[in-house]
Amino acid sequence: MRKLLILCLSCIGFTTTAQVKVHIPTIDEVGPARLTENIAPVHAPFPMPAFKKPVFPSYTITIKGKGDTQTKDIQQAIDAVSKRGGGTVNIPAGNWHTGRITLKSNVNLHLKENAVLNFSGEVADYLPVVFTRTEGVEVMSLGACIYANGQHNIAVTGKGKLVGPPANCPVRKQVMRQDVIENVVAANKPVAERVYDGHNGGPVYLPMFVSVVNCKNVFLEGIQLENTPFWNIVPIYCDNVIIRGITVNSVGIPSGDGIDIESSRNVLVEYCTLNCGDDCFTLKAGRGEDGLRIGKPTENVVIRFCLARQGHGGITVGSETAAMIRNLYVHDVVFDDTEVGLRFKTRRPRGGGGENLYYERIRMRLRLDAFRWDMLGARMYVGALADRLPALPVNKLTPVYRNIHAKDIIVDSARALVRVDGIPESPMTNFNLENVEAHCSKLIQSIDATDMKISNTTIYSLDSLLTFTDSRNIIFQQLRIINPANKIVTNLSGDLTDNIRFENATPQKPEGWETNSWKKK
Repeated sequence: MRKLLILCLSCIGFTTTAQVKVHIPTIDEVGPARLTENIAPVHAPFPMPAFKKPVFPSYTITIKGKGDTQTKDIQQAIDAVSKRGGGTVNIPAGNWHTGRITLKSNVNLHLKENAVLNFSGEVADYLPVVFTRTEGVEVMSLGACIYANGQHNIAVTGKGKLVGPPANCPVRKQVMRQDVIENVVAANKPVAERVYDGHNGGPVYLPMFVSVVNCKNVFLEGIQLENTPFWNIVPIYCDNVIIRGITVNSVGIPSGDGIDIESSRNVLVEYCTLNCGDDCFTLKAGRGEDGLRIGKPTENVVIRFCLARQGHGGITVGSETAAMIRNLYVHDVVFDDTEVGLRFKTRRPRGGGGENLYYERIRMRLRLDAFRWDMLGARMYVGALADRLPALPVNKLTPVYRNIHAKDIIVDSARALVRVDGIPESPMTNFNLENVEAHCSKLIQSIDATDMKISNTTIYSLDSLLTFTDSRNIIFQQLRIINPANKIVTNLSGDLTDNIRFENATPQKPEGWETNSWKKK
């Protein structure tokens, strides 16, 4: 097959400077401090419902302080308010100690300012086991510190704080460590038999902090979460979810994700600040065979006016992607001291993937890459399936990433602008990036990608190297690279590399293409 690297120079109307003319928010323009009283309309590139704050009946029960723990009092109040038709359960200022709390329909659990709910570290306080999904696989285990299943019109609100179980407690010590979950929980085992209750010191799957399952009309606003045992906020199989003004601090906690939207639809996340031990804002849709069995995608999600601080990824899609993540719109967000900005993860045996993902008006200050695709993973998780070659036959668990659009981006600092590690049999497909100003140590590395277009982009870099392996139909339009060497160097390899085009680039003449030295010999 003929391979092609084309440099197109225009003598008329030559423009090289990125035109980031729209307003990109700064760190003081996002997060809970900017929370509005009302929810502004959503204007997404796909249909979304009109989101409104819920209204609860006026009936209220206020928890009174007595005893060492208030689990029974809080739960009885929630049950009574729900049975009466709905209302609010108030947690007053002060320190409160509790085990698992189960939300019921038409109840707002409201934490007053300076109210602190401290959650127990004893496994017994999260029993009996409940139905949940852990890392994309359905199990019967501890569930969540605040949990619900099959409820509607539920809320957790206020200016109070949730504090997770203490360090070195039984809940944390008894976490399942045997292997990755798909190697522990057989896909053909009935869910009712997947019981991990910690009996006689046996393993458990850690409770999430706030996780609601199979619920409709979920509202979370204003609360702070610290010291989570696992992922922080996790709606699973939910419809019509609003999460706004939330603050999370889970730095130093393994798997301390911030907000994980899992197999849920019609979701709005706004004005949140996440400082996390793992990914900050995350989209998930089940893992492998179990995720395919359930077949519920995450779709129609808007994330706006949010701040991601420390964390593995600012906005992450995956790696549990079995039922697909689609129709995601992220705008007016800031990443400050995050590792990766926009992160796309999956694995050969995970299935699904992501499509129709839109990002705009984003500011990034990063430790690692601005755009990062990791579709193979590591051998410690998936064995030889993490090896890029040989290419494997496409099957029902082969994931895809396609139709991804990003524009109006400022990268104040990063290791690289774009790094793609696709899958040979399923390359990353159709990525459009436009209107970018970036300050990076490195430029772009693409392995197993097709149909990528980067336009109207200026990159200030220490490096001059653009690397492509088995990548084709890559177009640069009005690309300006400013570096100490004042040059662009291309390094191209792989039998499938083809049609790499530069149109109105500066420096005008990339090195490494004219001798055809990159062609396979």
